[in-house]
Amino acid sequence: MDYKQQLLDRLHNRTAKIGVIGMGYVGLPLAVEFARVGFHVVGVDVLEEKVNKINAGESYIPDVPTEWLAPLVKSGHMRATTSFDVLRDVDVISICVPTPLLKTKDPDMSFVVAAADAVATVCHAGLLVVLESTTYPGTTDEVIVPRLLQNGLTVGKDVFVSFSPERVDPGNPVYGVHNTPKVVGGVTPACVEVVAALYAPAVERVVTVSSTAAAEMVKLLENTFRAVNIGLVNEMAIMCSRLGVDVWEVIEAASSKPFGFMPFYPGPGLGGHCIPIDPLYLSWKLRALNYTARFIELASEINTSMPYYVINLVMNALNDDGKSVKGCKIGVLGMAYKRDIDDLRESPALDIFELLEAKGAHVTFNDPFCPMVRFSSSVEHSVELTAEWLAAQDCVVIVTDHSAYDVDFILKHAQLVVDTRNKTKGKQGNARIVRL
Repeated sequence: MDYKQQLLDRLHNRTAKIGVIGMGYVGLPLAVEFARVGFHVVGVDVLEEKVNKINAGESYIPDVPTEWLAPLVKSGHMRATTSFDVLRDVDVISICVPTPLLKTKDPDMSFVVAAADAVATVCHAGLLVVLESTTYPGTTDEVIVPRLLQNGLTVGKDVFVSFSPERVDPGNPVYGVHNTPKVVGGVTPACVEVVAALYAPAVERVVTVSSTAAAEMVKLLENTFRAVNIGLVNEMAIMCSRLGVDVWEVIEAASSKPFGFMPFYPGPGLGGHCIPIDPLYLSWKLRALNYTARFIELASEINTSMPYYVINLVMNALNDDGKSVKGCKIGVLGMAYKRDIDDLRESPALDIFELLEAKGAHVTFNDPFCPMVRFSSSVEHSVELTAEWLAAQDCVVIVTDHSAYDVDFILKHAQLVVDTRNKTKGKQGNARIVRL
């Protein structure tokens, strides 16, 4: 039987059934995009809470409005379950599970391995398996393929295996799954042909590369590029501080050059699931090949040190006011890793909060997107951003520059503001301002 042509036909006429493993920031938007173009999609997740919300037509991801999800559930194009058995009846399985780091900063492949093992139990001829989880080059060929071959299938003939890196940017109002080009690489040319046909209806542009390893490397290059440049500009901020120069002014002026320069901005540290983590996957892989990825490791060292730099800013600012950080009341504005989202993954605000507490400060926070935050030893809730709360703080630290924050109101009522995001640019008020 010509399984490739059979699958291509089902993809072209959109009768193919698609299963997506992992209903998080990557999996749910992808599943919804497939359902919106007419595919029947089933999402699989181990968390029953997520499954119940999806089946009720309620979205828990800001990038997926409930008004998108609800009609798809009602029409039967989208559903969710905690059971992997439903994947026996699908034509496509997309793996969108987390790939975090262990405490040793080595890759934690347990979620990918568990998903691959689950897929192996339901694998059948005519199935396309796509790994979207960001990982080190070689994962698809070394982890996914061997498990599928256990069933006696031939990749590229009976079963098709590809890698397509997720490129989700949570909270981005311009680019989503549909209009972000989709990079795809396959184990064989037939795999590339099939995976390109899968994404073609759902995204505006499909970009093919020669192998799964090349596709895996694409995502790592993208995020390493950002991590290294952010590390550079963070170090530039430290150097400018030593020289008595405003780094924000320098960046703005340098940005006037219409070629050869791309602005990056300093901050309190890197957050999110991708930029702080993905480059270290590449660094780990290269260590096994007796090569040190020096740019990556240096950038990681600088970026992970930024919360400590912010703590020193706060301590020095309080000292200038004749106060010790111990016993002071410090308010943190923003806990999410970037503005206008509720994503706390790897957020530098978590480190800043706990580091200040370790110094003996009385720390509270406000975040309109994160009403509750679970720290290593406690659970804290967002306080109301009032004039009274601001006035009661010895220092207010702007860590995440949410659009909802009224800078004029903050500067009117706070005593001291340490601004790590240049949110107070061009502003004045009663508060003394210390900028990163």
